[in-house]
Amino acid sequence: MQNLRKSIVNVGVRNKKLTRSIAVNSTITDPAENIQLKSWQEIPGPSSLPFIGQLFHFLPGGSLSDDLKIPETLYRTYGPIVRIDGILGSPPVIFFIDAETTGHILRSENWLPSRPGFHTLAHFRKMIKYKDTPHLPTGLLTDEGELWKSFRSTVNPILLQPKTIKLYTNILNEVADDTIKRWRSKRNDNNMIDGKFDVEVNLWALESIGVVALGGRLNCLDPSLLDDSPARRLIQNVHDVFVMSEKLDFRPSLWRYIATPNYKKAMKCYAEQLNLSKYFINKAIEQNKNKVGENKDEKGVLEKLLEIDERVATIMAGDMLFAGVDTTANAMIATLYFLAKNQEKQDKLRDEINNSSMERKPYLKACLKEAMRMMPVVGGNLRKTTKEYSVMGYKIPKDMYVTFLHQFLSNLEEHYPRPKEYIPERWVAEKTDPLYHGNAHSFAYSPFGFGVRSCIGRRIAELEMETFLGKVIKNFKLEWTGGTLKKRISALNYIIGPFNFIFKDV
Repeated sequence: MQNLRKSIVNVGVRNKKLTRSIAVNSTITDPAENIQLKSWQEIPGPSSLPFIGQLFHFLPGGSLSDDLKIPETLYRTYGPIVRIDGILGSPPVIFFIDAETTGHILRSENWLPSRPGFHTLAHFRKMIKYKDTPHLPTGLLTDEGELWKSFRSTVNPILLQPKTIKLYTNILNEVADDTIKRWRSKRNDNNMIDGKFDVEVNLWALESIGVVALGGRLNCLDPSLLDDSPARRLIQNVHDVFVMSEKLDFRPSLWRYIATPNYKKAMKCYAEQLNLSKYFINKAIEQNKNKVGENKDEKGVLEKLLEIDERVATIMAGDMLFAGVDTTANAMIATLYFLAKNQEKQDKLRDEINNSSMERKPYLKACLKEAMRMMPVVGGNLRKTTKEYSVMGYKIPKDMYVTFLHQFLSNLEEHYPRPKEYIPERWVAEKTDPLYHGNAHSFAYSPFGFGVRSCIGRRIAELEMETFLGKVIKNFKLEWTGGTLKKRISALNYIIGPFNFIFKDV
């Protein structure tokens, strides 16, 4: 059931009778009228049974047993606001399926919005690794309040500085070129890549973010890389961390009460990730000692973080590895899929890449945006309210968990005409064009979050994906055979095989 809290799938409302008017349903109630408000406990939601609550709805045969249909089922059955009760120690969550209400709450939060999520990672850092220094930050993924603000204020000037991010253009081009060479060597007689394609894309993503987080090439793409090498162990660790987090943070679990076997495995994974991060950071420190007279503006992210504090650099490296591999990899697979399925869009993008010497490539950016509209990495945005709200006829108390279902909204006709079609042109269209993306509500599409808690790695991720997508389309003509791309819902919207890509030389 906890899958539901973080993962919303790419489903639209197929029956026009189900389409609801946001202007009617999205009501921001005047606080002076609180006497007319209903309690949040009266918000519609699945029925409950003694002891097991709403759990039976999510079991096989239940009305919410199919993850891919949950958003549509909730919207059709209960409307734009839905209550899901807690179980096994997890709190209740209110789902908002309405762009206007979503915008109202996100804009109204204070300067320290709360975004809960990775509880086991927070437990490791706060209760095990850094338990003797509770006054110091433990990272963007695990801190809240003033501690989070302190850490974010420290790393913001570095990670959000365009000049610093542009320093990685050449080396990310190098990573992309090496990936293209690797894929060429792994093609079979049918021009399909042997092995697990998702693993191949993950290797590109890890090598790319590793350059930023750990200060140098990890050599993930080297076919002769030994299984017990630090780089290979890091590759496996990044995967294991997400697997364990999915089992403990986003599914019902007893780890909050007893030290379950998966809890013990997760703590070992987090400890190993920290040790591996330190290994590569120490390696970078030694390499940096040989750099003499380097211009301050030419220093990268890791070097600047190390000048502040080694602990900050180590924690931020772990956060970037945790959040920057599976996310960019899945976004890239989705984009390649849509371009392979839409040859005219792929040809148009290739023309832009081949005929433009300019750094700015608007259609390339549009292709990525459209893929993230249709199949974003995460389906919603989870927050813990910092104040009381009066919305849609209900009183939402402070400290309530709320989820905003951006993916469902971005696939509704009322926001994006022809939402099931891959149309990058909507992102470069004139304002007079009915497809113009600006006609949609601004909170219907939010792949990187909103406000001060939006994704700090956005600039890095966009540079990685734009660089790699350009290289792939320049070198390969993509085709797709077989059925629709499949997804698995967990902490992220994971794209799963079979991957029926064909990579023909251009």
